[in-house]
Amino acid sequence: MIKKYRITGMSCSACSANVEKKVRSLNGVKWAEVYLMKNQLSVDYDQELIADTDIIHAVTQIGYGASVWPEIQTNKVQNVNQNANQKEEAEGDQETKAMKKRLMYSIAWLIPLIYISMGHMIHLPLPFFMTGIRYGVNFALMQAILTLPILYLNRKFFQVGLKALWYRVPNMDSLVAVGAGAAFLYGIFATFMMSTGLAQNNLDVVARYYMDLYFESAAMILTLVTLGKYLETKSKGKTSRAVEKLMDLVPKQSLVERDGQEIWILSDQLVVNDIIIVKQGGAIGGDGTIIEGFGTVDEATITGESLPVEKTIGDTLTSGTVVLSGFMKFRADKVGNDTMLSQIIKLVDEAGASKAPIAKLADRVAGIFVPTVMGISVLAGVVWIIAGYDFEFALARAITILVISCPCALGLATPTAIMVGTGKGAEQGILIKTAESLERLKDVDTIVFDKTGTLTEGKPEVVDFTWTEKEKNKEALMLIGALEAKSEHPLSQAILAFVDKSEENQQRINESNESNESNESNESTYKEMVVSDYVAVPGGGLGARINNQEIACGNRRFMNDKKVDIEECKIASSWEREGRTVLYFSIDGVYQGAFAIADQVKSNAKSMISQLKKLGLHTVMLTGDQETTAETVRKQLGVEQLFAQVLPQEKEEKIAQLQAEGHIVAMVGDGVNDAPALVRADVGVAIGGGTDIAIESADIILVHHDITVVVQAIKLSRAVIRNVKQNLFWAFFYNVLGIPVAAGVLIPAFGIQLNPMMGAAAMSLSSVFVVTNALRLRNFGKKEKMIQIEKLEQIEHIEQSGTEKGGFIMKKEMIIEGMMCQHCQKSVKDALTALHGVGQVDVNLEEKKATVEVDSTVTDELLAKAVENAGYQVVEVK
Repeated sequence: MIKKYRITGMSCSACSANVEKKVRSLNGVKWAEVYLMKNQLSVDYDQELIADTDIIHAVTQIGYGASVWPEIQTNKVQNVNQNANQKEEAEGDQETKAMKKRLMYSIAWLIPLIYISMGHMIHLPLPFFMTGIRYGVNFALMQAILTLPILYLNRKFFQVGLKALWYRVPNMDSLVAVGAGAAFLYGIFATFMMSTGLAQNNLDVVARYYMDLYFESAAMILTLVTLGKYLETKSKGKTSRAVEKLMDLVPKQSLVERDGQEIWILSDQLVVNDIIIVKQGGAIGGDGTIIEGFGTVDEATITGESLPVEKTIGDTLTSGTVVLSGFMKFRADKVGNDTMLSQIIKLVDEAGASKAPIAKLADRVAGIFVPTVMGISVLAGVVWIIAGYDFEFALARAITILVISCPCALGLATPTAIMVGTGKGAEQGILIKTAESLERLKDVDTIVFDKTGTLTEGKPEVVDFTWTEKEKNKEALMLIGALEAKSEHPLSQAILAFVDKSEENQQRINESNESNESNESNESTYKEMVVSDYVAVPGGGLGARINNQEIACGNRRFMNDKKVDIEECKIASSWEREGRTVLYFSIDGVYQGAFAIADQVKSNAKSMISQLKKLGLHTVMLTGDQETTAETVRKQLGVEQLFAQVLPQEKEEKIAQLQAEGHIVAMVGDGVNDAPALVRADVGVAIGGGTDIAIESADIILVHHDITVVVQAIKLSRAVIRNVKQNLFWAFFYNVLGIPVAAGVLIPAFGIQLNPMMGAAAMSLSSVFVVTNALRLRNFGKKEKMIQIEKLEQIEHIEQSGTEKGGFIMKKEMIIEGMMCQHCQKSVKDALTALHGVGQVDVNLEEKKATVEVDSTVTDELLAKAVENAGYQVVEVK
């Protein structure tokens, strides 16, 4: 079984390496890993061979504290978010406060110590009984007295460090303890030597030790290291802010309807099927489906989408989102640990605690770092003594090596960047399951997309149509609606949606018409028609008798079987070449019209493909659709390679084929049939709106429905790993450079030497530097956001200043799809006329064309944006 333990007293990666090594050596332990940033130990062990007490004893034996990680009650939303984390946060706050208190007291004692030990160097006055060589013992004793409180305040370094040294698992605390302890003991030795010199009236001996007491070095080492640890702890606390923000999203209370009454309850008391009421400004306490009301919801905290989302009956709500306007009642489908927000928190938490492969190098170095440094320290001291230098000089070099060496920077290099990066990803709707997948994504050179539901909307739509008799189109639509309403086939549902929209538009026209007769003549709908003799031919079409007429709708083969002449539909061949599905419609065996149906590509898919190419990635589309349809989509989006007519079980084989060619492959999909391919890929990316099995199979989940988040995920991966490499470089460079300088390699040639105090300051700042560098990742994505804002401001400026810059100097012709009636025509005209810089607008419904007079400030993109915002598709602007 796998179990987690809380470890206290760890200060660096050497500590985590020691704990891992000790636990792994236990009989019955299969695997153990320490997450330094969370002070957490995960162990996979055989319960029959070893127990919790054995693991805890092994950890405490080498100088660290250990306890079982608190269990989480899975049915409580507040518990899942806070129980274990609140305890950890409280302990962390207490530790930080204690460290700050220790630091303040240490500084208070250090100031007079520095004044006494170094003040005379800048001619500051000292009491007469400490001035001059004859009062050297007084001078030394006063420094020793001021140093003792600092040693006591920072006794943790000695308690942990010396214990670890005793058990032959030295860590950073051991380096500090040995360095500061050696400095203090040498000061005591020097005091005795001065006392002996005075007793023997040998002032030369007194003068020799008078300026080399090292009491201030011992105190300064401990104080500076404590300062560094305090700054490091404060900085590390900022790395987990993303998780804390997510935890705070769940409201403490929710308004529910029980037994006919509205009552406030704690959100951790919600149960499935509760009816929850949310009003303007309220936060949502569970995942559910709206059963009453409507409104707009801010989902930015979950999906990263900055624009509010309109919600109505049947739509879903997500825990942690906020109602901006409106009133809604929804049925709780998921509460507590099962909500999307809780799953996000869990994924972010686990990803931040996981180790990337790049961290293994640092772990291996950390395991031997401290013993190696101690060996170098002893060796350097011996070498300087052999070289003819006195013991005090050699001791100073040895102590400086001990205190300048920093295993902390090595240990913090990877986990800080991973934690900040995964938290930042969560803010943007990118959920990364493990640090390993985040690192692998950086190396991907080929990205494979499922077509349906990933690059396309996944929902067939009527994109064009034709009638033989336009004046009878309402009657024909009612008949086709009555027929298609009997089928659940996706193509039937597409036609039915088209009929419903057309009927809705017609109703709006009638409502604006002053003739009451017109209103009355349009009251009936297809839903009231009686359908008999209904027949559905799989892979063909539908037929039935409605209003004593034989109605049929189907593909070319179906119509040929019914002896319906469809050759009159000249545009059908063009539609088919474009990869669209064509369904023909007949009444009493006579062709009446046809529909072109297609699964529309997502509006931002082409932009995403273009951005991926700029990042140097090879793009591939993988689909079970026929070659013609798939090729049309491929060309439309600019995808470089296509695998069409691929069976679900063959998708995984295509991924393996690309890998065999030497590619590192990421697979992006959303369906059940994508799951094997997601597992096979080097990195599986699931779209958040996809199936549960696809999400379970993936390494990275995109909560946002905006497919361009794929680009952000890749950029984030590269930014995080680049940051990790920077941190590791600094950590290695610092130690590789600092240790030789501390040892004195520059002394013979340049006379440059470091004293122990400077070494302690450098060590403290090195780990702070690494954490601060990792915190820069919190700015990831801000540049892109500012660019988007600037573009919007430019568009707004153009709209506001259009007509001020001159007359209308050109005409633009726009080809527009989706217009079906006079209401559509009016909507397009109104959208274009509303733009500043636009003059005369003529919209031709039959030709699906708009002619617009514009001035020089109006761009093609602005015209297209206005029409698309009105709900129609711009094919071309010329």
